[in-house]
Amino acid sequence: MTKRIFASPGRYVQGSGVIAELGDFLSEMGTNALAVSDDIVWGLIGSKVEKALSGKVEFAREKFSGEASVNEINRLVDVAKKAGTNLVVGIGGGKTLDTVKAVADELKQPVIIVPTIASTDAPCSALSVIYSDDGVFEKYRFYAKNPDLVLVDTWVCAQAPVRLFASGIADGLATYVEALAVQRSNSKTMVGGAATIAGMAIAEACEKTLLTYGLSAYQAVEQKLVTPAVEAVVEAATLLSGLGFENGGLAGAHAIHNGFTALHGDIHHLTHGEKVAYGTLAHMILEQRPDDEIAGYIEFYRSIKMPVTLKELHLEGVSREDLIKVGELANSDQDTLKNLRTDFTAEEVADAIFAVDALARVV
Repeated sequence: MTKRIFASPGRYVQGSGVIAELGDFLSEMGTNALAVSDDIVWGLIGSKVEKALSGKVEFAREKFSGEASVNEINRLVDVAKKAGTNLVVGIGGGKTLDTVKAVADELKQPVIIVPTIASTDAPCSALSVIYSDDGVFEKYRFYAKNPDLVLVDTWVCAQAPVRLFASGIADGLATYVEALAVQRSNSKTMVGGAATIAGMAIAEACEKTLLTYGLSAYQAVEQKLVTPAVEAVVEAATLLSGLGFENGGLAGAHAIHNGFTALHGDIHHLTHGEKVAYGTLAHMILEQRPDDEIAGYIEFYRSIKMPVTLKELHLEGVSREDLIKVGELANSDQDTLKNLRTDFTAEEVADAIFAVDALARVV
């Protein structure tokens, strides 16, 4: 019997200014928190966090090194043990959040996720993407439960660079594309079962919301504004995309993104969402989607300044041999390309990456 599984965080809270309520929520879960963030994030909102926690819970703040690696996870576990904390709080972007989920899992403690950018769908999921210390994809790490709380302050997210907001839209647009592929191939979702009706409906709502309100929300965040469209897009990029990819599954878009970590050079200056955008287009090429459908995605990506050519991906002049390396890593047993089709070759993936560039030049 094929079982259906649906997973979600314990609670999701979103709104402008809700970071002021962080201490109230934490006090319900523990008394002493390890707060992990990088120096840039802490410099921007550390005072808000300190004010929110004052008189509510004790906390120790620790700097995140920048990479969601096994060594960083182990280091932070040691820090937490020495500090005697009983909560783990991640404040920042996707790699920070993926790291604290692993730390909390090692410690068997509640994990609270506070995204400061709406740039990925990492916050709500019960998994982390683990990289080497040098940033090369290694594996997905899965957990027995989703975060206990995800708290998203939309004002904070709107103050971040609009490029990061656009990256979240692009990451979210992979959700329904990949979920459909997983459903068609009868593959398992990221929670190890068949897709539920709820999971597929959420993935579809994610795509519809992003395409309907994405451009106006992008324009609002350019002015650091919070509008109803911004609230809708933040919810889609964070909650709907997180639930959608986990309960719908991943396929070619994220596998090709991970495959890009086999390369060296300026491509690694791009965000997760920027590389996923290109991976989504390559996925659609491999899936043989209609030309006008792929062109529509290209046009939308252009409107929010996502890369759609190899030049924009910082891969102008890339060799076929290098893109075959991308295909080989994307097609590894640890990744999800096989959820699209089980018999793609590395050469076919390389051809799809080149084909996106060729189509984008004439659209």
